[in-house]
Amino acid sequence: MMRTLTFGIEIETVGQTRQTVAEAIRTVVGGRVEYAGGTYEAWHTVDATGRIWKVVTDASLSATRDRQAEVVSPILKYEDLEQLQEVVRAIRRAHARVDASCGIHCHVGAAPFDARTIANLVKIIHKQERLIEKALGISEARLSRWCRPIEQSFLDKIEKQRPRTLDDLNVAWYGYHNHTPTHYDGTRYHGLNLHNVWFRNTIEMRYFGGTLHAGQIKAYIQFVLALAAKALAAKSASSKRREYDPATARYDFRVFLLGLGMVGDEFKTARHHLLANLDGSSAWKHGRPAQRTA
Repeated sequence: MMRTLTFGIEIETVGQTRQTVAEAIRTVVGGRVEYAGGTYEAWHTVDATGRIWKVVTDASLSATRDRQAEVVSPILKYEDLEQLQEVVRAIRRAHARVDASCGIHCHVGAAPFDARTIANLVKIIHKQERLIEKALGISEARLSRWCRPIEQSFLDKIEKQRPRTLDDLNVAWYGYHNHTPTHYDGTRYHGLNLHNVWFRNTIEMRYFGGTLHAGQIKAYIQFVLALAAKALAAKSASSKRREYDPATARYDFRVFLLGLGMVGDEFKTARHHLLANLDGSSAWKHGRPAQRTA
């Protein structure tokens, strides 16, 4: 199912001009580069198929305005992953870089979801959120501001009210029926951002720190798509929080990834990147058993 979902990505960078980054993208996707201007002083790379890759400013970045370059992809499909990786490599070769102010935001098209399956996603992530945060190496500064955890009050509404429609879910998310969501609504700054369901028809995940490593970015997207597919396929989900145990974290997260369907050689590199920050053994929960003597 994950291969049928659409996605998009925002990649924040510093150290290079937006025009240069847009030109780097063009070397991969073809087409033309043009200055679009506006509030975000955007440059557009219109690729050979007519899709627009935007490169815009972002005031949250540490660089001066002329060296802020946030790449906003067009709507992509699973088969576009390889091209996206080449785009990332081209941006890195153009001497853009990331620092602690940068992040990665992954979006999944919300069209296949309803209130029940979005609630499934909330519960699946809440259950493993501490483990996800540790696996992704999210700093306390980012957790406290840009990608806050799922709020207990929102989860309680999901559990008790069991929203049946997206309007019901809207009220649970905002605390009132928000008919006209605006871009910078304060609820957007959560690791799982449902504000975008009503603002741009996507589900956004903001847990990821900045990187221009093509393999890591592919791993992040595969992880997000696997979570979304699991939520869509599940009849129900449990939200009971799993306690984080550093001694078994690597094993626990590997089991979680396998449960999401990230099995086999296709996801081998993704598992490598997603397990890299965790301690312990990925194969043995309590360490390798002592080898028996003859």
